[in-house]
Amino acid sequence: MELHRVVEIASILVFFIGFYGLIASNSIIKAIAAIGIMEIAVVMFFLSIGYFTGISPPIGRDMTNAKVADPLPQALVITTIIIGIAVTAVLITMLISLVRQFKTADWDIVKKKSME
Repeated sequence: MELHRVVEIASILVFFIGFYGLIASNSIIKAIAAIGIMEIAVVMFFLSIGYFTGISPPIGRDMTNAKVADPLPQALVITTIIIGIAVTAVLITMLISLVRQFKTADWDIVKKKSME
């Protein structure tokens, strides 16, 4: 089995591990970490689909007969990283607000206190 196929399978497994962590966690902090794991899995997947042996970068050489790498997965990785940073920043801001308001980082306690 080729290396990029192994990385694709591993990235899918890591994504579902993060998804399980998101569903199964009672702590908001663990949920934020699980979302971060899912973001890393998406980056791994995009990098694995853009890898092929014997390809060259799309700039800097004579490209008449060369196999050229597709720049789209690289652009998607950069976009995914930027979106991941923004999502993590928003989640941490919401966490700080919830902890200040409810004095806890537990989903169940926040739900109970918000219903009162």
